Amino acid sequence: MSKGKQNPAEATSPGMGFERPIREIEVQLEELENLSLRTNLDISGEVEALRRRLAGAIEETYADLSAWERVNVARHQGRPVASDYIEHMLDEFIELHGDKVYGDDPAMVTGLATMEGRRFMLLGHRKGKTVSERLACNFGCAHPEGYRKALRKMQLAQHLRLPIVALINTPGAYPGIGAEERGQAAAIAENILAMFQLTVPVVVVVIGEGGSGGALGIGVGDRVLMLEHAYYSVISPEGCAAILWKDGERTPDAAEALRLTAGDLSKLKVVDEIVREPQGGAHRAPTMAIAQVKQALLRHLDELAALGGEELRRVRRQRYRQVASILGRFPESP
Repeated sequence: MSKGKQNPAEATSPGMGFERPIREIEVQLEELENLSLRTNLDISGEVEALRRRLAGAIEETYADLSAWERVNVARHQGRPVASDYIEHMLDEFIELHGDKVYGDDPAMVTGLATMEGRRFMLLGHRKGKTVSERLACNFGCAHPEGYRKALRKMQLAQHLRLPIVALINTPGAYPGIGAEERGQAAAIAENILAMFQLTVPVVVVVIGEGGSGGALGIGVGDRVLMLEHAYYSVISPEGCAAILWKDGERTPDAAEALRLTAGDLSKLKVVDEIVREPQGGAHRAPTMAIAQVKQALLRHLDELAALGGEELRRVRRQRYRQVASILGRFPESP
């Protein structure tokens, strides 16, 4: 993973048309920098001016993104995924496999983790980075064996008195016939119920996509954090538009109506903290974004460590009762 700014060609992603002015300046800047390397011309002033212009364009573009534009940022192919957080955030990670029933789902990664002296159980949706990895992981869409694997590791964490950290990044649970035959809905429901009963701290971070029950299957936490340009929703904007209007052109309208952005969900108290991303999104400075998440996790793990097990369970249940009450009073979207 690049530690600096990505190549403009690598920064492109479907649906990111609003970034076109930024990419045009990036291409010009790259050409100037290459020219400077190839020749003895002193064009440092022009390069610096273009860099300032680029910074201004990024700031202006990202100052007022629509809900649909944020969804596309959350899906950006260069955005850090679970494997990046494991590599760059953790001091040690021992992956644990299998659900002891059917198999090992690569779309769900679980394991024992150490970070700055804190030990915990890590759960996360694994999307993969290359095309072959993404296909193998079903683009982060877990099967029921993935959720059963996560449940077994949560039970192990409970036994070992270890906190749990969950990294959510999925468009939803895998919707195939085989997954339904093996009990997809029941596996997710059992996980949700089990997470309410845990007496160890649970911190959830939505790092990209937070889609439907696929996200909730590892998403019941004492603290729920969300990256600035992530989204968290009961259904994808495309699915909502197809059901409500039977018109894919209404997808941006669906994204607005779903109130799926970090800002919306923070106001509704579904999310406890918004983790700010580097200017221009996590895909532009992945290492910086991961560092931001790390600091937030350390703080919340330390705060929750002071609470007893029964208190954690009581407060967690009360938290979601309050969320349900707030959402129940929320007016219907237009």
